[in-house]
Amino acid sequence: MTLRRHTLGDLLRRTAARTPARPAVRHGDVSWTYAELDTVCNRLAHGLAARGLGRGDRLALLSRNSHAFVAIRFAVARLGAVLVPVNFMLTAEEVAYVLGHSGARMLCVEDEFAAIARDAVTGTAVEILIHLGRDGTAAPSGWVPFEQVFSADDQEPVVDLDTGDLAQIIYTSGTESRPKGAMLTHDAVIWQYVSCIIDAEIGADDILLHALPLYHCAQLDVFLGPAVYVGASNVIVAQPQPEVVLPMIARHGVTSFFAPPTVWIALLRSPLFDQTDLSSLRKGYYGAAIMPVEVLGEIGRRLPNVRLWNLYGQTEIAPLATVLKPDDQIRKAGSAGHPALNVETRVVDDAGRGVPPGVVGEIVHRSPQLLQGYYQDQERTATAFEGGWFHSGDLATVDAEGYITIVDRKKDMIKTGGENVASREVEETIYGVESVSEVAVVGVPHPYWIEAVVAVVVARAGQTLTEDDVVTHCRARLAGFKVPKRVVFLEALPKNPSGKVLKRQLRLSISLEGAE
Repeated sequence: MTLRRHTLGDLLRRTAARTPARPAVRHGDVSWTYAELDTVCNRLAHGLAARGLGRGDRLALLSRNSHAFVAIRFAVARLGAVLVPVNFMLTAEEVAYVLGHSGARMLCVEDEFAAIARDAVTGTAVEILIHLGRDGTAAPSGWVPFEQVFSADDQEPVVDLDTGDLAQIIYTSGTESRPKGAMLTHDAVIWQYVSCIIDAEIGADDILLHALPLYHCAQLDVFLGPAVYVGASNVIVAQPQPEVVLPMIARHGVTSFFAPPTVWIALLRSPLFDQTDLSSLRKGYYGAAIMPVEVLGEIGRRLPNVRLWNLYGQTEIAPLATVLKPDDQIRKAGSAGHPALNVETRVVDDAGRGVPPGVVGEIVHRSPQLLQGYYQDQERTATAFEGGWFHSGDLATVDAEGYITIVDRKKDMIKTGGENVASREVEETIYGVESVSEVAVVGVPHPYWIEAVVAVVVARAGQTLTEDDVVTHCRARLAGFKVPKRVVFLEALPKNPSGKVLKRQLRLSISLEGAE
């Protein structure tokens, strides 16, 4: 089977053979070349195998970004085991659900999350806990220190694998229901890497900074995986704060950086921005939300040598689906672009028919990148693949040139007074107010309107902004039913570690009693 095989473990071996001396991973004081990374992953794989991890077994990983995260990712793949990255913002009860549902046998835990892990494993199939210590912290009693897992055997394990084997189960964010486990094979993930390398122009000479959580498939599989495929250099940091990101770009000559618009906005607002040498940066990527036109213009002025890409997708397609390339950023601002290389995408009505230009429909995909299905959930799998296409749940329009523009998630479409309002349209309008730093628009239950449009706004530091300023601006540019019924001001929007605004949390915190 190894003659024509191309799994994630094979991918790393081939890169190490081509460019053994090239820097592969830098994190803190740790620096590995590709040859060293390859050897580390072999030794770790043998150590995990000696503790019972084999083909098809699940290993869950609860950790911030680190060199250990990268090594575990590829060591698990070499054994034919299945990686289950866990969102470190989850509660113990939520982590327990992921562990129990996935059937994880091992759990690797960064010291910071040891207490959560201890509570979460009760009643699950987890047999071994591996402690990822920082700063010499001791492993809890009964846990295996990470450094003790490694074997002395630096040869690649001999395992009968196939490209169609399961590589990972990624749990999607739960909203009204429990999260779903998207099953992705080695070949699905690698087909997606090819799309990223071609359409996002990820090259061997790149130095990528990975600041967004690697438990999320965007950072893990749109950037880290393709970078390893081509032999680029990877700088790993644990958090995307401006005081971490900006100095690291200067220190390591970073050429490529991905973040959602919320993080890009935070970088622009930081007092460190103009004090830091960012001249090495050449490629900028964003996703997860629309980039306001005003912010696009600001990035263009303050980082004139940076080319931008908008990458749209979702976990189930591994995750890249469409790309808006640098030359279209202003001409097609707000668009998600065209389907990626290995993706076929349509915008359809409820009957599965393609919609005319400008008409809202649902995005559906066909692609070798797609998930096998949702783990232990045949009903939702069948629904998602109805009609021979994967149904994304995202609403969009397509224009005469084939450019796709995301209108909203189905669940984020606001239905007010019998009319549909796309929260993104209102957000884009409010970003036109000069004093606005960030905004999120949500629908909140209302006794008369059923749902009312509410804007949650963060003002720029040192600037004054009133509800009337926002409402007056919107009334001049939007139909009356789209104008916010209320504007709420916060010092910061609640976000998850991937930079996505937690709209569900905002909805639950806002009361409109007495609002007209």
